[in-house]
Formats: sequence, structure tokens, C-alpha cells
Amino acid sequence: MAAAAESGARAWLSGGSPRPGSPTSSPELGAGSRSRLGPGSGPGSGIERPGARPPGPSAPGHSFRKVTLTKPTFCHLCSDFIWGLAGILCDVCNFMSHEKCVKHVKTPCTSVAPSLVHVPVAHCFGPRGHYKRKFCAVCRKGLEAPALRCEVCELHVHPDCVPFACSDCRQCHLDGHRDHDTHHHHWREGNLSSGARCEVCRKTCSSSDVLAGVRCEWCGVQAHSVCSAALTPECTFGRLRTMVLPPACVRLLSRNFSKMHCFRISESAAPEPGDGDDGVDGSAPAGPGKEVAAPESSKQTLKIFDGNDTVQRNHFRVISVPRLARSQEVLEAALRAYYIMEDPQAFQLQALPPPTQAGDADTEALGKVWSGGTAEDEGSRGPGSRDVPEAWVIRALPRTQEVLKIYPAWLKVGVAYVSLRVTPQSTAQTVVLEVLPLLGRQDEGPEGFQLLEVLMGSRQVQRMVLADEELLLGRLQAIRQTSLRQMSQTRFYVAERRAVAPRVSLFVGGLPPGLSPQEYSSLLDEAMSLKAGLVSMSHIYSSQGAVVLDVACFAEAERLYMLVRDTAVHSRPLTALVLPDVLRRPQGPRSALQFPEAAEPAPGLRADQRGASAWVPCFRVLVCGGDGTVGWVLATLEEVRHRLACPEPAVAILPLGTGNDLGRVLRWGAGYSGEDPFSVLLSVDEADAVLMDRWTILLDAQEAGGGEGSVVDAEPPKIVHMSNYCGIGIDAELSLDFHQAREEEPGKFTSRLHNKGVYVRVGLQKLSQARGLHREIRLQVEQQEVELPNIEGLIFINIPSWGSGADLWGSDNDSKFEKPRMDDGLLEVVGVTGVVHMGQVQGGLRSGIRIAQGSYFRVTLLKATPVQVDGEPWVQAPGHMIIAAAGPKVHMLRKAKQKPRKAGPPRDARMDGEPAPEGDSK
Repeated sequence: MAAAAESGARAWLSGGSPRPGSPTSSPELGAGSRSRLGPGSGPGSGIERPGARPPGPSAPGHSFRKVTLTKPTFCHLCSDFIWGLAGILCDVCNFMSHEKCVKHVKTPCTSVAPSLVHVPVAHCFGPRGHYKRKFCAVCRKGLEAPALRCEVCELHVHPDCVPFACSDCRQCHLDGHRDHDTHHHHWREGNLSSGARCEVCRKTCSSSDVLAGVRCEWCGVQAHSVCSAALTPECTFGRLRTMVLPPACVRLLSRNFSKMHCFRISESAAPEPGDGDDGVDGSAPAGPGKEVAAPESSKQTLKIFDGNDTVQRNHFRVISVPRLARSQEVLEAALRAYYIMEDPQAFQLQALPPPTQAGDADTEALGKVWSGGTAEDEGSRGPGSRDVPEAWVIRALPRTQEVLKIYPAWLKVGVAYVSLRVTPQSTAQTVVLEVLPLLGRQDEGPEGFQLLEVLMGSRQVQRMVLADEELLLGRLQAIRQTSLRQMSQTRFYVAERRAVAPRVSLFVGGLPPGLSPQEYSSLLDEAMSLKAGLVSMSHIYSSQGAVVLDVACFAEAERLYMLVRDTAVHSRPLTALVLPDVLRRPQGPRSALQFPEAAEPAPGLRADQRGASAWVPCFRVLVCGGDGTVGWVLATLEEVRHRLACPEPAVAILPLGTGNDLGRVLRWGAGYSGEDPFSVLLSVDEADAVLMDRWTILLDAQEAGGGEGSVVDAEPPKIVHMSNYCGIGIDAELSLDFHQAREEEPGKFTSRLHNKGVYVRVGLQKLSQARGLHREIRLQVEQQEVELPNIEGLIFINIPSWGSGADLWGSDNDSKFEKPRMDDGLLEVVGVTGVVHMGQVQGGLRSGIRIAQGSYFRVTLLKATPVQVDGEPWVQAPGHMIIAAAGPKVHMLRKAKQKPRKAGPPRDARMDGEPAPEGDSK
């Protein structure tokens, strides 16, 4: 058995299965038979690429050869300059190295990367963007053109390379079928921040010239690829361990849902092979419908397809080969174009007829054929012939038997996979019968297990249960006929047959606020035809216009999710999110719930028994947005406070708004300027908790009907909450004009500089305006009438920042008033005389006119007047405004003055042999 295991390891490291007819022993254990498969990973190999775990002592799959250098080149291992004219290059993935460094290379080739993934997890690629000084993880070339980036694991790729990226994204949740004890580092190679230092040798491990160095996407530890082997494989989440919910705590029971459906990530158009800007093997860019540039006279350019799927889509890769190249060389170049390093003898090239003559792509008679080392039909004249077609399809030769790797869908087995020989008679059921004894489950009946086919695409991991009578050899041939690339990304698992009770929680937002449960139910049933008995409404967030639907059928959940995204209610589009279950663990973290701008706070603050907020005893909230978004989250916290295990969570701010006055006061800055998210989370962890008053404003709009006692309600009273300030008059009018301009052309309001420019423009339009606000309102403070001076704006301030950082109250001492604080239970009342006065205040030349200070205010509006609360403006009808304290103070987080400590201290990533502190041992 040991010899068989060693044989399986050699076949696995070479990147392909043994050729038909090659000598193999009976069912053998894979290379993972000697590896301990820890939780936090899934079934896979004993050697892994960065992104799962640093690979073993040798680099699998590379096709190295010595090349002559014609331009300055750097080593991808040590990142040093390669002096001299000779270097070592991998023909497949472009890995370049010093000759002395080759023996230390641990990074596997792109051709074998899919086979080294532990748990296949699809990436979440956002829209295309420009990433300066970044490199593609597939072809290792620079990202000069618009490229894609995974929003979860920071994988950077060319659009053309996306289909060849393996599904090694961070595993953020369980699917209910795996067991975990520990969690391993999730290494991502290259694209480190400048100045990054190795955790082991403390030398610089980043490079702006090549893809070099590794970084754990969980704990942030950075190291040289070679040095990473000295770190323990287990990850303790580093400085963020008190804020992270590990995958073992998050479960998503689903069929086709993934973490992409739990996040708000704008997906880009799905690229296909040949749809980008990078050619292969130095060829010209090519893709669907693109013309291939004429090569130099000594070479010829060929379009290569890898199966029926790419032929039908007209998505091809381009190779450039010498005109006198042998058919063997052309076939090898074609295989390299698709990162296939199996034996060329198992493949052949079939000529694709011109489009006017091409029939069904499935036909076997496609014309000329180039095989591995032989020529058939007209192809015997060789590739140097004048009439060589420009388009070819790679075809796998029929196989009479094959060695197939079968992976266990559970972890505690002791082996990564077992290898079985399949013949034309082998079915899914017979394979299960042979595999169970090798996995120690021989005492259990085969009827309790099934065979799964998993397509590990970079964008989506698809699982399909094979019928017991499915012929496996025919299935493998059908996959290769469709796409050779797809075959390299397909894996087979044996899994237990479990009756999983379908249960999906679907958050639906964008509904009209303030409705009753019956009204929400009727509205949704009318828009989406909810199926009785399968869908129930578990939570209602009336103030936000949102509900949570519990769906007891996977198919119905998928239908509703797609339907919600295409549905509008009252001309407002609905939003949908899939809510995962959060499982308890013995020592709960101090999680940081993040609310990006425009996202509803309710899903993150889900307080039922399947949400973290119901049992995590202490957590912090990070609001990514402006002051209005902060107020939105604070209102939601107040609404669900009685159901939270942490009734007083503290709130931090990542300022993304225009003014960001509350963010300035709490030291989070005037606006986000591209800080590393890891550093932001460290700052949240180290921030100091402070108290802040929160105020309630009762708006009681009334219309005079002719005399006292004849007052008729114009609209029902409503309540709004205030954290920063409330403005009446000219400053609210400017905010209203800005708000209306943004509503008309929202696409133009994407930067703080432009937004402030619009404020200036609308302010200049109001220079000559004078309405005499002091004659249109009445003010009472603590039940006492206050005479107002000649002003155009009246402002109630709770924090010492207004209008993008201005000190409206001023710093002068005044014996009539107490020194303002945001937790003193008092509001300061200030007046401004107009736009010029406001400009002088913002320029630091003047202060506002101090009017009053108190805890209870009553404002009477004699006519319709602009009002704004925390930057949200409207026109308020005549009536009364009552401002009073809103119950308990809220807990905010003030950024610490000292710099956060660097990520990943030695105690969080100890090297082998170093003792663990007491209480931190596994």
C-alpha cells in the first residue's frame, strides 16, 4: 500500500492521470494519505498552493527551462534582480527564477493549482478596475489594462485569465457537511503593500516588480514564500481574533447560494477565454470576434479551442509557433495555452472548418488532425504548409480505462483522496462500493452514500449528484469533449446521503416604510406570488421598509431571490440578501459588524437565534458611510436593542460622506483616503468608548384655521432622531438644493470635492436672499420664550463640528453658558445671518451668534420652512417642533491617538517549536 501511495503522489504532482494502459496497482491512496487534514479546510491534496496553505518542499507542475534574458528581469522567489543573461522560466505560468533559487520554489504551477485546493470556494469578482503595480495570479504578468479583483480574498487577475483561476477563495462559511477543529492560514501570493516585512526573517518581502511573498488573508501575517514554511499552519486570526467570526461559526445551508449572495458586490460581466487583452506565448491579443495580428514571417498564429463549448462561444486562445514546427510542438503549445500539462500523447488537434462550412461542433470529421507526434489525413504535410487552417480544437483521445481520484466529503479520514481504476463498466454505485472500505466506512451500507461531481469554477462552484447507474468513463469523456479546461477543474466526492431540511433566510429591503405586517404580506404576495406553506415572514423592520422571509424550499428561495432583484415597488427597486446562520462557540468574539453605505443595517443586526447579535455578549459596529448612515444604524440599534445580547454596542465610523462631522469629532478623519481595511479594523479594536447624547425631534405640523381652538391637523405627527445638529432656515435650504441636485444626477456626486463644489455654487445663488427667519419662527428654551436676533438660520448643535468641520459655537469662554460637550445632556443654539456669515464660520474667521443652551426646546414655525437633521433636508409645514433628549446615551468609539500596533505579532504566528502562552494551546 505504501508503494501505491507513492505512485499516486507522483501522478498527482505531475498534473495528470496515468496514461491509458500504464501500469498501476489496485486502488491506491493519494498523496494526502500522510497529511493531517485540519478543520478550516476541505478535502484536497497534501500539497497546496498559496491561497490554501504553503506547498511542500518541491514545486509541483512547473515546466522549467533555461532562457536567455533580453531585458531586466527579477526572480519571483527572492524578488532580487537576475544578473547575467540566463534565467529559469516555466513555460506554462511564466514563473521566473535564479538558477540557484529553483530548488527552493514552493509555489505550484497554474496547471496543477486546481488539484491542490482543499475546499473549493468561488471568488467574488467586482467590476473591472485599474490596479497599479499589481500582478495577475494566473499568468504572473502585470495588470496594465483594466483587471478584476476578488473582493473577499484579494486575488488579482486579467479578465482573460479568470477561467483559469482556481476556486481557492477564503472559506467564509460552512455548508453543514464538514467538521472543523482548527483553522489554517489562507495564503495569497504577491501584491503585498510596500514595505511589508517577513514575519520570520524581518526582511522586506514585498515587491513592485514581480508576484512575490505571501500574506494570510485571515491574520495578515506576511512572509517570504520560503520563510512561510517556518510558521505553524494553524491560524489564530492574529490581532483580529476578537473580531472575526471563523468559518466554523457561520453556516449557509443552500443548494446554489454562496457568499456572493450574502454580500453587496457589483458583479462584472463574466469574461471567457480569449476575452481579455493578454495573448498567450507572446501572441497578439485575441478573443471573440477579434482579428489576429499578422505574425512575423517565420511564425504563424493559430486560434486554439479546448472543446465544444469554446467553439460554440467563439472563445479561443492564440498561440504563435514557428512555421516549420513539428506537430508535436504545436500540440504542446496548444495544451500550454490552456494550462494543461498532461501527456500530449493523449490528445490531438482537429482542424476547425471555416465558419461558412463548419457544422455541428460535435462532429468527429473536422478535417485535418495533428496528434501527439503523428500526422493523420492531410495534416501529414506539416504545419509549415500553406493551407494549414488557422483554427484548431484540442481533442482527448478515447480511453479504455482511467485512474480517477475520489475525495471524501468529510475531513477526519486521514487521506486526501483515493485513486480507483474506472472501466467502461464502472458506475457511480460501483465506485462508491470500492471507495468505502478504503475510507474506513466498510461497515456502512453503500445506500447511505452518493457520488458528487463538483465543477470548481473560479466564479461558481457547482455540485451535481450522479445517478447510481451513471457510467463514469463515458461521463469523463463527455466532460473532455465539452471543455478540457473544465475537466481539469472537475472533482468527484463521495458523500453521505443526508436529508437536509431546507431553510433559507432571505432579507428583502426597499419596501415602503411604516406598514403593518398584513400590509407587507399582501404587498409581497402581489409582487412575487409567495407560496403558502413554504414562505413565512419572521422579522419586520417597519421603520426601514424591510422584512426577513424564511423559505422552506431551496428552489423557492432561488426563485424569490432572482425575482426580488428584478422587482420594483412604488417605483423603488427591491434588494435581496441571503442571511447565513451564525453558530455559537465557547468563547464568543468581539465582532465588528460592518455596514457599507447604502446597505440596510438590519441584516447585520439580526437578533434571532440564528444571528450573532443574539448571543455574542460584546461586539462593536463599524459604519461605512456619512453622518446620515450613522444615524440610520443608531436608529436600528435602538429598535432591536431589547433582543441583543450586547445591549449597548459601541459604534465606529469609516467616513464616506461629504461633511463627516461626527467622524471628525471622533478622530476618524474628514473622509476615507484609501487606508488598508486591516488597519481600519485594528483601529476599531483599539478605539476608546465614549458617550454621546441622542435627541428626539417631534414634528407636529398644523395649519391655522381662523382662530384658537380651530386648528386642523395638516399631517400626522412624526418623530425623527438627531445626533449632530438640526438646522432651520438658510443652512437647511442649501442642503435641500444640494439634495435635489444629487437626486437629478446621482452619477455626478461621487467625490467629496465635487460635492463641496456644488455646495459653494448653491450658496452663491443665495447671497442676496433675505427672508428674516427671526420673524417667521418662535423659540422656547426650558419653557421660556427667547427673543431671536436678526438671523437667517437657527441651528441646534450637539457636537463641536458643523458644515465639514467648522466650530460654529466658537472657543471663547462665556460665563452665561457651560462649556459644550456631546454627552452633557445639553444642546447649543446658534444663529447665522446668511450665506456670507456661514462662509466666514467655515473659514475660521467668525463664530455663530450664541443664543441659548438647554435640554428642552419648542420651535413654532409660522410658515413652511426648510429644515435639516444630520444632513437630511426637507420643507417642514407650519406647526411645532419639540426637541428633547432621547432616553439613554449612545456608545460611540473614538479613534485612539497612538498608532495601531503592527499586524501579526510573533505570539500570533509562532514558529515551530516555540511554546504557546498559557491558555493559548490547542
